[in-house]
Amino acid sequence: MAVFAAVRAGGVLLVAVSAWWSGKDPVAVLGTSWDSVWYIGIAEHGYGRTQVWVDIGSVQSDLAFFPLYPGLMRLLSGLLPWVGPAGAGLLLAWAAAVAGAVGVYRVGELVAGARAGVLLVVLWGVLPHSVVLAVAYTEALLAALAAWALYAVLRGRWLWAAGLAVLAGVTRPNGIAVAVAVSVAAGYELLLKPDAPARVWAAGLLAPAGWTAYLLAVGVRRGDPLGGYFAVQRSWGSYFDFGRGVAGSVGRVLTKGTPLVTTLVPVVILVALVLAVLLVRSRSPLPLLVYTGVLLVITLGGAGFFESKPRFLLPAFPLLLPAAAALARARPRTAVLVTAALAGLSYGYGTYLVLAAPLPL
Repeated sequence: MAVFAAVRAGGVLLVAVSAWWSGKDPVAVLGTSWDSVWYIGIAEHGYGRTQVWVDIGSVQSDLAFFPLYPGLMRLLSGLLPWVGPAGAGLLLAWAAAVAGAVGVYRVGELVAGARAGVLLVVLWGVLPHSVVLAVAYTEALLAALAAWALYAVLRGRWLWAAGLAVLAGVTRPNGIAVAVAVSVAAGYELLLKPDAPARVWAAGLLAPAGWTAYLLAVGVRRGDPLGGYFAVQRSWGSYFDFGRGVAGSVGRVLTKGTPLVTTLVPVVILVALVLAVLLVRSRSPLPLLVYTGVLLVITLGGAGFFESKPRFLLPAFPLLLPAAAALARARPRTAVLVTAALAGLSYGYGTYLVLAAPLPL
């Protein structure tokens, strides 16, 4: 917790100082940017808001946003009315980030040792887009639920894993990755041990319940139980196209001038793919491979929001395990220099993202 807080405090401080310097309120910058406004609206008024874009013929609905985070915002702002929904969103995101850091450490410690676990937390905290962990967004909450669900699976605590997977499933659309990891791990356990306890069966069956329930609820509300939610997502320009949209966007970045927020995306994708190969070669536990693989498929196979792809991969912390293990074997000086360089990049780029980027996070 201390290591993560120290790593991220520098980035938040730079954002705050830069916001003050430019005449902006740091709390407003971190708590009411881009999608945060949608979460605040749901927390204050419930679902039902739409945004009409006449020029492109698009009607965006707040039903695209899953309910756990705005529901918690509403609860916390009711208990602490002086903080307001934006403040509640920030408090939740920060608390989730710290809880997530502890879960990330526990997974890293279990798989690669205590030193690698600490370095895994450090690397996760200095990713280029790790500023999102301090913004009123849902990535920190999903990462926390995912980390602890994966840790529970690795320790054989199946019902805990299933419960956390259910919560992850009502946090973000890609929260299904947690459920798939838990269900596949349970299925593999049953394959090896047909007489496994009933809790293994229960975990495998219950894990997708949260995600499935929300999709069905939106579908019923839209008059199409199975396809209603996906229609909502298509109205946002988000649908699964097997990577054609990402490939086209990468091609445009390589052949045309694009803003920095877009230019860095192909680099992040390439590094993520390399790390994924290393993760597989390191023979990491099956739940980590499944979880990371599903996140990669959803992120890279989905159309729309190309500039947000690195943010969508922020909860994919197992990708960093090979790098953390390598740094754990390196000299302390090397680990410090690498961390310092990455922290500098993360702080500068994160400040650009929340204060100057021309496209959404």
